[in-house]
Amino acid sequence: MTKDVDDKKYIKPIDNKAFEKIALKVSKVSIVSNAVLTFVKLIIGILAHSTALISDAVHSASDVFSTIVVIIGVKLSAKESDADHQYGHERLESVAAIVLAIVLCVTGLFIGHNAIEVLTSDKVQDIVSPGGIALIAALVSIISKEAMFWYTRHYAVKIDSSVLMADAWHHRSDAFSSIGSLIGIAGARMGFKICEPIASIVICMFILKAAYDIFCEAIRKLVDHACNQEIINEIVECALSVDGVIDTGEILTREFGNRIYVDLLIYADGDLTLRESDAIAERVHSSIENKIGKIKHIMVIVKPNDKK
Repeated sequence: MTKDVDDKKYIKPIDNKAFEKIALKVSKVSIVSNAVLTFVKLIIGILAHSTALISDAVHSASDVFSTIVVIIGVKLSAKESDADHQYGHERLESVAAIVLAIVLCVTGLFIGHNAIEVLTSDKVQDIVSPGGIALIAALVSIISKEAMFWYTRHYAVKIDSSVLMADAWHHRSDAFSSIGSLIGIAGARMGFKICEPIASIVICMFILKAAYDIFCEAIRKLVDHACNQEIINEIVECALSVDGVIDTGEILTREFGNRIYVDLLIYADGDLTLRESDAIAERVHSSIENKIGKIKHIMVIVKPNDKK
């Protein structure tokens, strides 16, 4: 999941207003599509006596609530810096992603618990073979959710949004769960009634895996995790390419939501004036910020080169 967003490190992030506008547009499309899918799968699941399709409908319903969480996270993280939050609000996007992961986890456990309850009781004998329309509904769900994954992922990469990327993977997990529903329904129609509750357990596992990935990615961005080595190497190469820089020293990086903060030590000729050293630092600062768009702020410290 992280690679999708890391690929955008060279593109300057869009301004907060444009970020919010695009994210809200995608979220509204997501809410409408999930609401329609939830209604269709729930009604058909009840009429066709398909527990797997009903479980899948519950998953789609959780998507509606999750996208509302995404909207809240986007609106809060897009706020400009203020006196109380002088570094901005980008981390609130990661907080929203954690809430989304928790919602996913609870949904998955609910579905899994119900399926295990059926398997470990006499209820499995009462399972009615689902109607053929349930197969069509599951197939439509697979196609719709996969399309929503690619649609949401496209804009998540475009605006470099971790919470929107999490929502995209939520769509993908729903597509996988619909595949489980399709297999379970087909198996039950062939006479293997146990396939339906087993399909619900498979759906549960996919949901829990998506929740785990989203949670880990969000936590990584909240605990000042360092950038990957590729970005660090780019920063060093960019600094060394600036005229007047003899060498680089300690470099500290930390992820702040979908942006990066950097502290960089460079070495220059010790005989330079303070004004000349400051000019070199400014060139390094501008060069790195222009090349690596995800960097929000970089502190460049100049020291005299005493190496022999």
